[in-house]
Amino acid sequence: MEQVSTNRSHGGTQGVYTHQSAATGTPMTFSVFVPDHAPGAKLPVLWYLSGLTCTHANVTEKGEYRAACAKAGVIFIAPDTSPRGDDVPDDAGYDFGKGAGFYVDATREPWAAHFKMRSYIEQELPALVAEHFPVDMDRQGITGHSMGGHGALTIGLRNPDRFRSVSAFSPIVSPLNCPWGDKALTGYLGADKAAWREYDACALIEDGARLPDLLVDQGEGDNFLHEQLKTGLLVLACRKAGIPATIRMQPGYDHSYYFISSFMADHVAWHAERLKA
Repeated sequence: MEQVSTNRSHGGTQGVYTHQSAATGTPMTFSVFVPDHAPGAKLPVLWYLSGLTCTHANVTEKGEYRAACAKAGVIFIAPDTSPRGDDVPDDAGYDFGKGAGFYVDATREPWAAHFKMRSYIEQELPALVAEHFPVDMDRQGITGHSMGGHGALTIGLRNPDRFRSVSAFSPIVSPLNCPWGDKALTGYLGADKAAWREYDACALIEDGARLPDLLVDQGEGDNFLHEQLKTGLLVLACRKAGIPATIRMQPGYDHSYYFISSFMADHVAWHAERLKA
């Protein structure tokens, strides 16, 4: 692991790091904010998964999480959204290929060699972080935005023993039922939709996955809400399964980081409460 940069901010250290990933076969970059803490202390960690076209840098530069994380004593980690490099295949569209890994392990060629974002996020990066940072891996939360909200929900639902808290901003709640999901999951996994269900939050809940509770914020002015995000499907799935879900429709807010940063401190505090020792 190599340090790309480090900056003091809000009584903590914001770093950016790179390493060679075994899962993707490429260099991967991620950012970590570590609040100041007592020597030897282990801090809870909040993972943030970004959306389509993003890298680690979007939330790192615009997410406005550091003050809240410093106050709560929570480490904040933001990975990239896909493998990158000249040898990595890509697509002409913004919603598939580089910048659009969808947090799946691809099984179709030519994507299968590098697009292993599920394995990277669930296995490889946590092991690396545990080795190099003062994280308490028994106190993990996960959140994300849009495609990353889909990632946070599905990873949290598949790993309930690992994540004490799960939230999302403007998540894609059901890739089985939207154009973004149809394109990505067909491309990465093939046409058999039975293989898609482990990457669909609503399907996972229907199939028996559960969370102790859930926080979601969604802007009512989001131009992707009705065609792609379909928040109402998650409301219905949680209600049917008896999952206590706080799903807040925020009037006037769109899909941007102006929206995310407005409610980031709420999410950090919500996770911090559930990540107490």
